[in-house]
Amino acid sequence: MTATVSGDQFAQLLRDKVPFIDVRAEVEFTKGSVPGAVNMPILNTAERHEVGTVYKTQGQASAIRMGHELVSGDLREQRTEAWCNFARDNPNTCVFCWRGGMRSNLAVQWMHQAGCITPVIEGGFKALRRFLMQTIEEAATKPMLRLGGRTGSDKTGLLQTLPNGIDLEGHANHRGSSFGRRATEVPTQIDFEHSLAVDLLDFLHNQTHTQNRLVVEDESARIGAVGVPPTFFQAMRRSPLVVIDRPLAERVEVIRRLYVENLLQEYIALGGDQPQRAFAQHLQSAMQRISKRLGGARYKRLSKLLNAALASGNSEDHNGWIEPLLTDYYDPLYDYQLQKTRPQIVFQGGYHEVADWLPVN
Repeated sequence: MTATVSGDQFAQLLRDKVPFIDVRAEVEFTKGSVPGAVNMPILNTAERHEVGTVYKTQGQASAIRMGHELVSGDLREQRTEAWCNFARDNPNTCVFCWRGGMRSNLAVQWMHQAGCITPVIEGGFKALRRFLMQTIEEAATKPMLRLGGRTGSDKTGLLQTLPNGIDLEGHANHRGSSFGRRATEVPTQIDFEHSLAVDLLDFLHNQTHTQNRLVVEDESARIGAVGVPPTFFQAMRRSPLVVIDRPLAERVEVIRRLYVENLLQEYIALGGDQPQRAFAQHLQSAMQRISKRLGGARYKRLSKLLNAALASGNSEDHNGWIEPLLTDYYDPLYDYQLQKTRPQIVFQGGYHEVADWLPVN
């Protein structure tokens, strides 16, 4: 009889960062899985399509026969061996498919026959996803603080020092503005939600931290390509606000470090033939995306300063476009939004003052 892992064990598995074997097809996996899962399909995308076609035209029994015909002999042995090798390297692993049905049960049956006993996630991916989304809903009922401040205040950096800080931008792999895109790929909506949920699960489990409030950045409903789950976002918007006041010169340095120097290193780390060119196009495209809002004359002036900095190769030359972009564009936008939420401010001060205030409130 196949061993199963029930829902009351999901929290422990996810907190322990247990690696899962996701036997769904690649096309399913790329839409989203769970943190720590590796994709080792029992039917790859093309095979799944063939079986699905037979299922629609000839019924379930014929589809099952087709599946066994497609994955048999050496191919079945290769896939079983790969699962078993992974399970031996990761003794706590579990297997799942879409609903914890035929595919995952067949995979662990073949593994069992090869001498490798591995349990199946009861309810499969759907059950794991339901649990993770319920975790976000539960966290939304907890007290929160929003951390605000003008662009370049390094709110994310401060959040990352807090045991009860939740880095939404980190989970989104995006810094939340036109210039916030990273060199690496953004997650799918599902992967963003699941990564966030596991982070919240750690917080909810820690009884010390649950005596304090979750601290999140004062974000928009969307961070790049992903959206903050509505219930969680609504809870954020109702929460008290803490505001960092940071001098312009320091904010320019923060922006240059994160959006210029670190971004260039991301492109270099990716390999590629022309990382400098990709980096330059990244910044130029970001400026282009806000050209209408900047207005023609201001866009031309800032683009000229940006291109001159890129041509010089001197990191500090980027201050020339960063500073006016902050003072003339981002700061007025933030100040306008802040006026709407000013009654929710419970503390406002310099970066270090806020850093000292947060852990005890």
